[in-house]
Amino acid sequence: MPVYEYECTCCSSRFELKKSFDDTDPVSCPKCGGATQRIFSPVPIIFKGSGFYVTDNRGNHGSQESHTNETKVGSIEEAS
Repeated sequence: MPVYEYECTCCSSRFELKKSFDDTDPVSCPKCGGATQRIFSPVPIIFKGSGFYVTDNRGNHGSQESHTNETKVGSIEEAS
């Protein structure tokens, strides 16, 4: 069952209530018994993966930065 947030129109107290989707009974304030209205909150958006930023779509098309990231492996001579 979803949890809904309500605010009293008389005393301005806020509370949460777990209700069924099919429940159409009016909700009264638990403190003063006054009328309430349901509060709607924005849902957070979570971006996953690449492609959401300007820098994600840029390629390294021969830039200096792509050449400097290469590592060179040299030979090591062992002294006896």
